[in-house]
Amino acid sequence: MSPIQAVLFDYGMVLSGPPDPAAWARIRSITSLDEQQLHSAYWAHRHPYDRGDLTAFAYWNQVGLDSGLHLTPAQVDALIHADADLWSQLNLPMVHWAQALQRAGIRTGILSNIGDAMAAGILARHPWLSAFYHCTWSYALNLAKPEPAIYQHAAQSLDTPLASILFIDDRAENIQAALDTGMQAIQYTDHAAFQHHMITRNFQHLLHQNLQPQK
Repeated sequence: MSPIQAVLFDYGMVLSGPPDPAAWARIRSITSLDEQQLHSAYWAHRHPYDRGDLTAFAYWNQVGLDSGLHLTPAQVDALIHADADLWSQLNLPMVHWAQALQRAGIRTGILSNIGDAMAAGILARHPWLSAFYHCTWSYALNLAKPEPAIYQHAAQSLDTPLASILFIDDRAENIQAALDTGMQAIQYTDHAAFQHHMITRNFQHLLHQNLQPQK
């Protein structure tokens, strides 16, 4: 097995935490949809949005149309802002570990399925993302996990062979696709389980970096 030269992170539910309930409540308030209606409409076109088939404006208008709503431009703007807030809570143990890897000189990257306004929103909220060697945002390529080409693009952008990359994602289908392209990979479910997998895979040297968070 090739030694790890770079660690590639998913953003949502790996570097970020669960959705922010306050932001979700704002989205419900703007749309006046109940929980079930909003969940159904929110996720129905999310993959095309993340893939770049839809812009944020088109995505939210489609959410409105599916729900029988005629959203105003001001409402769409508010929904775009609330959506970025929804995914801006951080999974601090993973953020701190990524920063520790960077301080140790280990290359880090992000491979995330994310729409145009979402990427802009989290970059504006989290300047520490600029410390990653490369961020592969799906919308910019009109590709999305688990399509093999996006993994290959991420590896090329990291200037690292596929076999020397450790990829971390919360979705099993994305992990399997990474393995199929030749990466090493671990599915993230919670931090204790992640640490256990790192130890059983003999990645202690990566796990036990200086874990003091950056300012």
